[in-house]
Amino acid sequence: MEMEAKIVGGKRESVAERLERHPELKARMERLLDVVENAADEVRLADEAERRAIEELRQMGQEVMQGWGRKASSKEALEMESKGGVVRHVKKLHWMCTFGEITVDEQTYLRKESGKLCRPFQRTAGISCRAYSTRLQRVITDFGADIPFARVLEKVQEHYGITIASGAAATITEHHAHRMTEADMTPDKRPAQGAMTLIAEIDGSMIPMVQTGTTDGDDPTDRRKTRQVFWKEGKLSMIRRSDEINPVFAVTLSDAAAAGADLMRLAIAAGFDQRSRVHGLGDGAPWIEDQIERQFGAQSAYLVDFYHVCDYLAAAKVCAANDSGWMEQQKNYLKTDRLPLVTAALAPFQEPETVPSDQAPVRACYRYLANRPGQFNYLGKSS
Repeated sequence: MEMEAKIVGGKRESVAERLERHPELKARMERLLDVVENAADEVRLADEAERRAIEELRQMGQEVMQGWGRKASSKEALEMESKGGVVRHVKKLHWMCTFGEITVDEQTYLRKESGKLCRPFQRTAGISCRAYSTRLQRVITDFGADIPFARVLEKVQEHYGITIASGAAATITEHHAHRMTEADMTPDKRPAQGAMTLIAEIDGSMIPMVQTGTTDGDDPTDRRKTRQVFWKEGKLSMIRRSDEINPVFAVTLSDAAAAGADLMRLAIAAGFDQRSRVHGLGDGAPWIEDQIERQFGAQSAYLVDFYHVCDYLAAAKVCAANDSGWMEQQKNYLKTDRLPLVTAALAPFQEPETVPSDQAPVRACYRYLANRPGQFNYLGKSS
């Protein structure tokens, strides 16, 4: 099949003729054809063919961007000069994209009357010197949201074959994070499919934070000298329809009320209405139960998740160290709504009040269970 021709100056030009005006692209196309035809039988492994193809396409992409930039810059320069009243200067303009660094001789202009600097190519192309293209920013932000910033450089090099500045990952990812609004982090609202149950969870985790500042007065200071490291609780909220697998999440570094508001926002997006029931889960922290109650009221029920209960029971097993079946027996009591039997088994072995809390696992387990009435209804019976 013939490649589509292009009409230039009233004459039909084939792709081959057009490539003659772009020797770098022509050479690159020939190397790609060498991979396809494999005349010398050098490429036997699929992985090697893929590696060569990707490398050639990366280089071709960079050459395409370079060629586009030169032509677009020249076009903008001609239009600016046709209007007159300007003095031309040529500067090197470079920016980063997913194909690597692109460099263009940019025509800049000073208006004779006002002395104002004009950069027609930058304005039209939506790019600035040392900038990162939108697509590359998306790549960096995707990596930066999932892995430490220091590793983003390695990942970009591995997957895109380009080298970015050492501070780019943190700067770009945090820039886009600050621009995100509550609406950006809220899924599109889905209609409720009749009366449904939502699974709701909140959990907190301590996150190390770094804060820098300046000393008193007007003199600038090295921010490293005012560096402070401290811990702050991040609160993660989750909502999932009971008949689905994939949940949606929200996170806040603010207070418990903000986490509860996140939970309600996600629930409404998932279809929560007056017919819905909410099954809340948590690790037993009082503020979690409080937020489930505040947000969903009588439409909700709250349980301490079984995993955390078992953590306390495992520590309390010192009271029956020689009974191999003790742990399974307590689990069975809990699962069959016989909590009093568990607390009865623990009560005689509680450590005295004189024993520090971190050395009193039986007492801790007993209080954990006794202080949370109604939160271990694993059998699902109505209270």
